[in-house]
Amino acid sequence: MAATVDGDSNSKKLENRGQYKEIFTGPKGFDKKTELEGSESQPKATYPNYLPTWDSAQKYPPLEPFIHYEHGMDADKSFSDLLPPSARIDHLTPRIGSIIDGIQLSSLTSAGKDQLALLTAQRRVLAFRDQNFADLPIPEATAFAAYFGRLHIMPISGCPDGHPEVHVVHRGAGDKGVQQLLSQRTTSVVWHSDVTYEEQPPGTTIMYLLDTPDRGGDTIFSDQVEAYKRLSPGFQARLHGLKAVHSAAEQVNSSRAMGGIVRREPVISEHPIVRTHPLTREKALFVNPQYTRHIVGYKKEESDALLKFLYDHIAFGADFQVRLRWEKNLVVVFDNRVISHSGLLDWVEGQRRHLARLTPQAERPIETAFEVEGGTECERSS
Repeated sequence: MAATVDGDSNSKKLENRGQYKEIFTGPKGFDKKTELEGSESQPKATYPNYLPTWDSAQKYPPLEPFIHYEHGMDADKSFSDLLPPSARIDHLTPRIGSIIDGIQLSSLTSAGKDQLALLTAQRRVLAFRDQNFADLPIPEATAFAAYFGRLHIMPISGCPDGHPEVHVVHRGAGDKGVQQLLSQRTTSVVWHSDVTYEEQPPGTTIMYLLDTPDRGGDTIFSDQVEAYKRLSPGFQARLHGLKAVHSAAEQVNSSRAMGGIVRREPVISEHPIVRTHPLTREKALFVNPQYTRHIVGYKKEESDALLKFLYDHIAFGADFQVRLRWEKNLVVVFDNRVISHSGLLDWVEGQRRHLARLTPQAERPIETAFEVEGGTECERSS
């Protein structure tokens, strides 16, 4: 269930709910001259065609439901079209995260893309070295991503001129936003899955580097499937049947307050706290402190206590997380249905951090029957 409401009523409805952390960087902090020409201490942007723009005239109606086709269903499990004999794969941890060398994503056939979707679901996060993705014409990059689903347009973020379906993650040369954030917060970590407030949140997601600090700016990922598995059967059973509210209101209101744009009015959706992946059939926790607001049917104190436990469980589970260091020509593919992640704003030299994200939407989250030893309980509606 999703609803579109105006910002003021959203704010009132969700007052004192959740813990949205302000990480927005908008047009007020963008120094176009420095980005295009550089400065005495910082070089110019390597990919000026990917610099963010904010067009206040861009307005879009509410998203319509669509039927998502999961291409991973068609994948050959030998992965021969994705991983030829020349490919090298290094699993960073037993369960999550792999680095792959020796293939070029932009050259994959449809069969290779099917296998990419499946392997991403299985390993959660894949990092491909020495890719030409950033050098492709932007329409070719978006066409590659659109194979995996309808491309999402962020309600607020900057995008390359004429390409609103490209979400730009950008902190420009000389940006002091990191220091400003840490003057108010003890950490820059913002655990989240992308745009879970949508009725059909993203699935196979592609992110690629354009510029990065010499040190810092890594991204950490947490495996939501393993987070669910670590819970006791009794606790798992308690979570089944529960839904949580996910909201875009705070994100949109923040953009308005900081002089940004709003392409689409915010939505509020309800999703099961435990969702099932359509490919692997694994169950995963599906809550995050950035967009989840409260548990449906619970009083505030009850909801806050349970969500805090789940957030802490995900954040503290270093033994089901992986940390990726960005490097030149790196492309990261992750399955947004089964991971949480956070960029780390830990550098203070004022260097540029610039990435692009392509975000194909997937199916509406569903919950399947809770599985118990020796059988299953009755399936609950989601």
